[in-house]
Amino acid sequence: MTTMTQTSARFREFKMPDVGEGLTEAEILKWFVQPGDTVTDGQVVCEVETAKAAVELPIPFDGVVHELRFSEGTTVDVGQVIITVDVAPGSDEEAPVPAPVQEPVDEPDASAEEPKGRTPVLVGYGVAESSTKRRPRKGAAAPEATAVAAAVQAELNGHAAPAPSVLEDPVGRPLAKPPVRKLAKDLGIDLATVVPTGKDGIITREDVHAAAAPAAVAAVAPSAPAPSVSEPVAAAAVEVTSSARETRIPVKGVRKAIAQAMVGSAFTAPHVTEFVTIDVTRTMKLVAELKEDKDMAGVRVNPLLIIAKALLVAIKRNPEVNAAWDEANQEIVQKHYVNLGIAAATPRGLIVPNIKDAHDKTLPQLAAALGELVTTARDGKTSPAAMAGGTVTITNVGVFGVDTGTPILNPGESAILAAGAIKLQPWVHKGKVKPRQVTTLALSFDHRLVDGELGSKVLADVAAIMEQPKRLITWA
Repeated sequence: MTTMTQTSARFREFKMPDVGEGLTEAEILKWFVQPGDTVTDGQVVCEVETAKAAVELPIPFDGVVHELRFSEGTTVDVGQVIITVDVAPGSDEEAPVPAPVQEPVDEPDASAEEPKGRTPVLVGYGVAESSTKRRPRKGAAAPEATAVAAAVQAELNGHAAPAPSVLEDPVGRPLAKPPVRKLAKDLGIDLATVVPTGKDGIITREDVHAAAAPAAVAAVAPSAPAPSVSEPVAAAAVEVTSSARETRIPVKGVRKAIAQAMVGSAFTAPHVTEFVTIDVTRTMKLVAELKEDKDMAGVRVNPLLIIAKALLVAIKRNPEVNAAWDEANQEIVQKHYVNLGIAAATPRGLIVPNIKDAHDKTLPQLAAALGELVTTARDGKTSPAAMAGGTVTITNVGVFGVDTGTPILNPGESAILAAGAIKLQPWVHKGKVKPRQVTTLALSFDHRLVDGELGSKVLADVAAIMEQPKRLITWA
């Protein structure tokens, strides 16, 4: 099955699929075909960027490209037709008149009410109805229509439209999607006090975060009021604009997802960070020996590999740290598997793909998985599925020459380990000051489910293995 519809025996439509887990939109980064080009089943026709990664989309049938519905840089809802293909060129059937290509504009509010009858979308499947439709609200349609009509009439008359008020649903609550309501509840924000910026007065996630951290939001964007319903939205708003004194870059795609996730994590989970500085001279010797080991041939061996294995052993010895906080059900969910996330810096921003079932992998298998993960991330080919389901994360700030940091938890996880730079420093070794390879590790954890004792044990175990890597044999 494919994400397509058949408009006739000759012309077929291909819709924007959900290339991740419940994603609602994607931005078209690049078209690889143009109208008139011949395409074959499985040929990549465009690259899109979701909130998680850049993904290439293959066409599921043969034919000739008839129409591209959207231009590069446009954000498209899942389920919208993005390309039509003539699968029987040369036939007598009359071709449909191509719709005008939609130019990129400001992103529509992702918090708009979901259609009630919409079917969840997976890669390779269509949707029950267009994602652009909205479920009508009983008793609310008339106020919404009146507000929009008043704004349009004011524009036609040459007057400024009145500022939209906070729309309410039939029971008097401000308009917001269920996930946004839950976020507000988690952050302790009363939606009645939040100023909406979404279409038709709908409160977005950004509005809630702005209410939770007004000072931080004001520092980032002090003078960017949302356009009213009567103000035309300029296409240039999504383009990078530069001057001699500043450059403005629109926040969307992966960067937007990072910002939302980090703010949500920082304001939801009570972070605690502990540090330890250790002598890793023996670990560096082990790395050098493993590079010459025939069993490790063809895989990359570096200190991060030993740190990853050390953390996996520490989790095995302290399994309670591998857990998640379920706010809705007020439960601690302990994981009996480890999907080890590795923070990777890419041209599109920081992403955290994870190694599935890392706890079951041998050292050579873990090395191979790490190498593949890093290569895929650098090439921009990490799939959304590879970034879902992580349980704990490692971030290696040492590659930038940084001693350590206070990492923010990846949402849904209970711990993240930061590895600092390894430097030659004076160190007391066997009663004498000698030059040794030294580094600092930092462990941040969610204090709701990981107390100081448990967090300290995990960090101490990782440190002990890095100082004496032979413990990998006795503890693993």
